[in-house]
Amino acid sequence: MTTDFRNISARQLHTWLNTDPESVFLLDVRQPGEFDLARIEGSTLIPLGTLHAALDEVPQDRRVVAICHHGVRSAMACQILAQRGQGRLYNLAGGIDAWSIEVDAGVPRY
Repeated sequence: MTTDFRNISARQLHTWLNTDPESVFLLDVRQPGEFDLARIEGSTLIPLGTLHAALDEVPQDRRVVAICHHGVRSAMACQILAQRGQGRLYNLAGGIDAWSIEVDAGVPRY
């Protein structure tokens, strides 16, 4: 398995979103119920199981940060996108859970 992506911490993502939000595409690959419960503002929901059919919805000209609950599904999403030739891929280490703990306690943990 190739790893053509980097992990990014919740704090680093927060910095990116505060300094240059237009350069970041937040790709949430969880299920709709999870997304409804807790999400990072501005995220786009494309569940992992539908990602292959929605590849054209992921921009090529921005940094793509994949998000899931703890970082496993988002790493798989990064693999799918890397195989497509997508560049500038980042996996949110620790997922939305880490975001809630490290950046925004207002995002519910589950």
